[in-house]
Amino acid sequence: MKWIYKYTICGAALATSLLFASCTSQFERWNTNPNEATPEQMEQDNLNTGAYFTQMEKGVFTVGKDLGGEYQITEMLTGDIFASYIANINTYSYTTYHNDQYALYRDWYNAPFADAYKNVMQPWKSIVDKTTESSPARALATVVKVLGMSRITDMYGPIPYTKFGTSTQVPYDSQKDVYYNFFDELDKAINVLTTYASSNPHNYMEDYDYVYGGNVNKWIKFANTLRLRLAMRISFVDQTKATAEASAAISHSGGLLSSSDDSAILHQTTSFTFINPIWEVSEGFKDMRMGATMDCYLNGYNDPRISKYFRATSKDGKYHGVRNGMTYISKDAYVAAASGMNFAQNDNMQWMNAAEAYFLLAEAKLRLNLGSETVKTYYEAGVRTSFSSKGASGADAYLADNTSLPLDKYTDPTTSRTTDVTSSLSRLTIAWDDNANDAQKLERIMVQKWIALYPDGQEAWSEMRRTGYPGFVRIDSYAYTTEVAANELISRLKFPTTEYSDNSTNTQAAVSLLGAKGDIAGTRLWWDVRRNN
Repeated sequence: MKWIYKYTICGAALATSLLFASCTSQFERWNTNPNEATPEQMEQDNLNTGAYFTQMEKGVFTVGKDLGGEYQITEMLTGDIFASYIANINTYSYTTYHNDQYALYRDWYNAPFADAYKNVMQPWKSIVDKTTESSPARALATVVKVLGMSRITDMYGPIPYTKFGTSTQVPYDSQKDVYYNFFDELDKAINVLTTYASSNPHNYMEDYDYVYGGNVNKWIKFANTLRLRLAMRISFVDQTKATAEASAAISHSGGLLSSSDDSAILHQTTSFTFINPIWEVSEGFKDMRMGATMDCYLNGYNDPRISKYFRATSKDGKYHGVRNGMTYISKDAYVAAASGMNFAQNDNMQWMNAAEAYFLLAEAKLRLNLGSETVKTYYEAGVRTSFSSKGASGADAYLADNTSLPLDKYTDPTTSRTTDVTSSLSRLTIAWDDNANDAQKLERIMVQKWIALYPDGQEAWSEMRRTGYPGFVRIDSYAYTTEVAANELISRLKFPTTEYSDNSTNTQAAVSLLGAKGDIAGTRLWWDVRRNN
């Protein structure tokens, strides 16, 4: 990782991106950074920490001037397609490898790692160097760091973490150790923020916080919910630790996210604007369309959220998806026949929707007997909160539906070819059933959670790997079965090639932490112990 301390805006961008056609046509953005503070500005008005904090917020989900291509690589060509939320409809002349076929392309799987260390870890370290352990600025930065780096460890597995900033050759930590550090860091950060909030009614660092505007109580709710998310992530492999951490999150006086107003959203303001990268890729580049799995669940369930999530097609005014992993695809045909993502150019960026908290509580109650309400109550609250946050109506009727099922056939919108997906998708109705067994109850929770997590495909992919739910339409072409066996879900990204060249000894040591299969896309992560495919 020696590049971390030698990174320049232009040099690193060039190192990770001699790659894209539509995704990388804007070269000027790598040579200037209009949002970076000058040294003179850094000396004024607490900007020493505030500017770094803003940089972190912009780096969790990449946003900024002409950064749609970077977002496409780090989010859409990883978690979003692996979760089957969307499918790629473009081909790229510079590579025969394609992530959508589970044949990982080097520069694409290098990018999330590089961006996270540049835009999350480095500014966090800068804040740490300028603050004390009791600083609310450090606590807020640590919460953001845990969010950002939890996504990275859930992509790759072991990552350099606890030794970051100590040398230019940074050892990797096992994923278990990374998670245990997450919990310790969140516990300390939540305590600092709780102490601050108990004696200070004012917002903190609000001029630099575009998620909650400096509202510390909201940050506490978010941190507790993040802690609960991570606790449930490890609950099948380390139930004792998961129960302790989930209990701490649920019982904390600050509470969890509970309404749409609590959702963690990166907001645009008059002083902070960006082109929404999802809009840019879907409607500007026109590279991505609804996935076949989304098509089958949303259309089969007659889900009112479909019009909030996706755009009706120009071809027939309906909602259609594209099967992941297709080869020799005709982009022009699918642009008109399949549904784009329904985002506007100036839309905000979702980090975590409050609906997730209720689905986490539903599972915690079902499996760990935590929480004060019934599983059904939490489940239905999750669906209702998802509907309200998306501006969709009809939640009560939806929750009462005990007949609708996901489609049993996927129909290609350009060829009309049908594929039987009965054995691939979950076959449960929406209405809660107290008489179902625990496995069916968990599956029902996870199907609705998967729908509600949209557009956060990274989190949805993690939950699919962790639980095995929901079922998904298998990719059309398994082009690299030496790494991911046919009909299986991809398990991880490979370690960056830059790590093998710049941090070779430590990276080779990290490979041994992965187990017998080694550094391939089919190697399962530490917490991925339950699923059958």
